[in-house]
Amino acid sequence: MGLSAAPTRSAPQLNSRPSASAGTAWRTPPAWVRLPGCYVVQADTWLLADTLSELGLAEGADVLDLCTGTGALAVAAAAGGADSVTAVDLSMRSVTSAWLNSRRHGSTVRVLRGDLFSVLGDETFDVVVCNPPYVPAATSRLPRHTMARCWDAGPDGRLLLDRICSGVGEHLRPGGSFLVVHSTVSDEERTVDQLEEQGLEAEVVRRASVPFGPVMRSRAADLHSRNLIAEGQDVEEIVVVHARQPVEAAEEVAS
Repeated sequence: MGLSAAPTRSAPQLNSRPSASAGTAWRTPPAWVRLPGCYVVQADTWLLADTLSELGLAEGADVLDLCTGTGALAVAAAAGGADSVTAVDLSMRSVTSAWLNSRRHGSTVRVLRGDLFSVLGDETFDVVVCNPPYVPAATSRLPRHTMARCWDAGPDGRLLLDRICSGVGEHLRPGGSFLVVHSTVSDEERTVDQLEEQGLEAEVVRRASVPFGPVMRSRAADLHSRNLIAEGQDVEEIVVVHARQPVEAAEEVAS
């Protein structure tokens, strides 16, 4: 399921040859650093990392890890052969954790603190990966200084997803790829539609069912009352959406 190379510097982004190192080596000791308040690496991160590994990074790829958390995906990209990796997060503790983890795993990752794309200017990348907060919450106000900032994403779980989908195309090179993971509770069809509205070619490429964690269990009654889950549901489906910037469209934007 790899992508063919486009005849520009910006491609190839993903390669049909999977990289074994991206899927396993970065997960082994030294132990991960996770400061209090940082997201715990779990099933959604593994699913996205495995998808990245299966697609394979092409030689010379420049990768952006948005909402990096502890830097797991950034380290996976570096282990998978990326030429350069940039990681971005709003949380200072996450930025610190990601920087420390990249060094502990022998990776050189540029780690930036900022609100999504705001710190990137007009930089573009071959591949963008993202595991954003996507759990529906009771309020549209995002938490500022609590652990809930790792998962709360407004009433429909899309406060960040909508912004990411509308902005990622401006930071993809011709033929560039975007991989994002989230729950179907947050509406994967809407993600695909929004990305296609931006001129990208998008589809769901991976699915996995996982039991509700503590946060989803604590919100099950509320989510059911808003018709976001079925009565008695205790499992959610996690998906990876893969979007690609057509070479022609990206060149038109650049001109």
